[in-house]
Amino acid sequence: MNKKKENYQKTMYACFIGYIVQAIINNFVPLLFLTFEDAYQIPLSRITMLITINFVVQLLVDLLSAGFIDRIGYRATIMTAHIFSAAGLLGLAVLPELLPSAYAGLMVSVIIYALGGGLIEVLISPIMESCPTKNKEKAMSLLHSFYCWGHVGVVLFSTFFFQLFGIGNWKILTCIWIIVPVVNTFLFARTPMAPLVAEGEQGMSISDLGKNKIFWVLMLMMLCAGASEQAVSQWASTFAERGLGVSKTLGDLAGPMSFAVLMGSARAFYGKFGDRIDLDKFMMGSALLCIASYLCISLSPSPVLSLVGCGICGLSVGIMWPGSFSKASASIKNGGTALFALLALAGDLGCSGGPTLVGYVSSRAAEDLKKGILAAIVFPMLLIVGIFLLKALTKKRSKPKALPSQKGSAKREVARSKCGQAED
Repeated sequence: MNKKKENYQKTMYACFIGYIVQAIINNFVPLLFLTFEDAYQIPLSRITMLITINFVVQLLVDLLSAGFIDRIGYRATIMTAHIFSAAGLLGLAVLPELLPSAYAGLMVSVIIYALGGGLIEVLISPIMESCPTKNKEKAMSLLHSFYCWGHVGVVLFSTFFFQLFGIGNWKILTCIWIIVPVVNTFLFARTPMAPLVAEGEQGMSISDLGKNKIFWVLMLMMLCAGASEQAVSQWASTFAERGLGVSKTLGDLAGPMSFAVLMGSARAFYGKFGDRIDLDKFMMGSALLCIASYLCISLSPSPVLSLVGCGICGLSVGIMWPGSFSKASASIKNGGTALFALLALAGDLGCSGGPTLVGYVSSRAAEDLKKGILAAIVFPMLLIVGIFLLKALTKKRSKPKALPSQKGSAKREVARSKCGQAED
């Protein structure tokens, strides 16, 4: 038994590394935008399209994965995801020189690793959920903290490498990052995989989920979780540079870096002490703190206080994404792969929609980023509504229903009572 638990511990470690892989493929390329512009003479407007393509491909994978993952199997699919991730990173270093157009080489590379990233997003959480752990909520929160630590690690290690060896050697660094998904491919090949749905039972279909009111509340919560997180995270660097007039390096450390560190800290905290904390209350408090941070960012006259608000926002959103996943697992027992795939889709839509709303409102308000972030306050507000709705629906479902025999007994009891009153 202990041996089995130890093996599943290895599965959990592989899941942690899986989210580090996800952080690498999502956050490494943006560090090279200006390098690509100078090296390949590609306009910045075209280079930023790489992020859009990455996001669109991952969304498509989220949407389509439920149809084929169960047929192929979790092990084969997660190994394939890591192979795609490694191949895409290798393509960044090789394909721009091999293909007639450097931009085409970058685009093909991004599409390849985005396929891997999308599959990782869909698979890692259910694989972790299936592991026989005592407290699922703690494990899920700790898992998602590794994306934050991966983000921090990518920025810090890359900055250190470029300072030491020069940004001209970025291809060498790319090849170094490839080691992580390659090693994790072999880890997943050797670790045990527990079934997400109990033997003899079948996971719910997409149409079955669509008929479930709780499912739609969970989709709302995931969308709001992604939007609340990225509405500030994606603009933190720009906000820091504009507000304080500092260099990009210092702006990244003061903005997105502090955001990622505090978000990871919140997830690690719940991962450590989650068994002593009520998840509903923790998520509710986090959403209220998120609203306060948005108000601090957008209404404070001091740039420094606004940056403090950015950090507080990272702390507040930490539990939202993993907490919503945990609530989904607890509320819909046989959701299976389809549930996790659609939750990932909703979360990614939120990750896109939040920054888009901030950008749109800001552009309509004479490029006032504060007004854009103030508009995004609607997302943590809606998350609070979702928590209340989920609680109400779950409570309603858990109420015991009277059996037909019990109902008959109750009717007979009423009839006897009436007869007794008539005799009196």
